[in-house]
Amino acid sequence: MPSTATATQPTIEKDFYRIGEVSRLTALKPFVLRYWETEFPMLEPVKSSSGHRLYRQEDVEMVLRIKRLLYDEGFTIAGARRHLREQNGEVESSGAAGASVGSTGAAAAEGVGQLLSRKMLLDLRDTLRAFLTLLERK
Repeated sequence: MPSTATATQPTIEKDFYRIGEVSRLTALKPFVLRYWETEFPMLEPVKSSSGHRLYRQEDVEMVLRIKRLLYDEGFTIAGARRHLREQNGEVESSGAAGASVGSTGAAAAEGVGQLLSRKMLLDLRDTLRAFLTLLERK
């Protein structure tokens, strides 16, 4: 059965992609990709000996996740960065909890999810307070 290409997945999988290829695959300008490298520490293409950026398959997938968060889901850059960090932490934490606790792993993972939700709400509260302070100064 032939594989079908979707708008969110590159059609050809290879070891490395140059920035122009990633730009075409993701429909993003190269300067956007370079900017995102500065804003998202988890996006780190390797550099060739000549200094060209070489994106691995997981880098391309990360670009597509970032694009979905920013463009489709309406996250800010800071919010998307925090979401990706928490998502990675939640996967690691729930995996560790499941391995160490056994049958109560689901309960531990749910507890981690509640803690992350609380942290997100506290971060949102702090951000809203900062905006309120800025508005009151004007």
